[in-house]
Amino acid sequence: MRTVIRGTGMFVPPHVVDNHVLAKVMDTSHEWILQRTGIVERRYAAPGTATSDLAVPAGRAAIENAGLTPEEIDYVLFATMTPDYYFPGSAPFFQRKLGLRNLPCLDIRQQCAAFVYGVQLVDALIRSGAFRNVLFIGAEVHCAFMPWECWDVLLDGAERPVSDEERASNTRFRDRLVLFGDGAGAVVFSGEPEETADGRGVIDVLTHTDGELAEKLYTPAGGSAFRPYFSPSMSERGETVPIVEGREVYKLAVTLLPEIVSRILERNGVGPDQLDLLVMHQANLRINEAVQKRLELPDEKVFNNIHKYGNTTAATIPLALHEAREAGRLRPGDLVCFAALGSGLNWGAALYRC
Repeated sequence: MRTVIRGTGMFVPPHVVDNHVLAKVMDTSHEWILQRTGIVERRYAAPGTATSDLAVPAGRAAIENAGLTPEEIDYVLFATMTPDYYFPGSAPFFQRKLGLRNLPCLDIRQQCAAFVYGVQLVDALIRSGAFRNVLFIGAEVHCAFMPWECWDVLLDGAERPVSDEERASNTRFRDRLVLFGDGAGAVVFSGEPEETADGRGVIDVLTHTDGELAEKLYTPAGGSAFRPYFSPSMSERGETVPIVEGREVYKLAVTLLPEIVSRILERNGVGPDQLDLLVMHQANLRINEAVQKRLELPDEKVFNNIHKYGNTTAATIPLALHEAREAGRLRPGDLVCFAALGSGLNWGAALYRC
């Protein structure tokens, strides 16, 4: 069997938070954010909206796009770093809300590299013959971990002044708070016999983890490393906000990503000039531009949408894949590479023929 992409879907919250809004609540500016990240705006979910809530319309859209019914999905793979609850994962809640039958649902925690790891798992499930139609979901509600108290300004457009104390607290985390947005992307993968696939499908996947670098991207609060798991002091010290060592992560990404893309192409007998589209994790436009330059790829062979959504972690590649398909950037026979690096440190690449 070949593992082929049969349908895609996405959903983002309707509320847009642009850089000018963030400048109202901390010391930053549209120019500062754009220059460093390439982000213009991002979406925030309304209070009370869980990650599984965003995943439902994305999953439903992908199933419909695939020409299937929910009853025909026989496995769900759910990726997020912002689950509805500490446990269980979001997959069972998504299953219930979408009205899926009692099929197996697996949660994975590969954060920004989740889609590449997901493709590897999905391909193994389908090639084994155990499952035919697998739904991958990447979804995040990042605004839930942000230490905002000024939700009326961010979501309701209130024009009240933000206190100096609150502004200083927000500014302390501005390097991270400007990065993240909320959203969900979904992909339906199906098994197709080799003789009818006509060369389409997953070709190869490469993944790596280096735990020596785990603290470059992590949240230093909550979990069995502490007694108790959570305490009020963690929030007071800002330890519930992820640590992102930006300069170190940049250096790692612009080295490891072009390296792994080159390796997966080389071991499958093709060069960068034969690649039709590169879809990378959308963490920072400057990273993606540097990777593109090192691979010597023209603009028409790279797809980015970070300017609209910010970093949506596990959702970024599914969102970009769906929008690339909708924009006609993927044609039958095209060779596509997906590449990502994120917390863990996890990174990888997947090669796919449309």
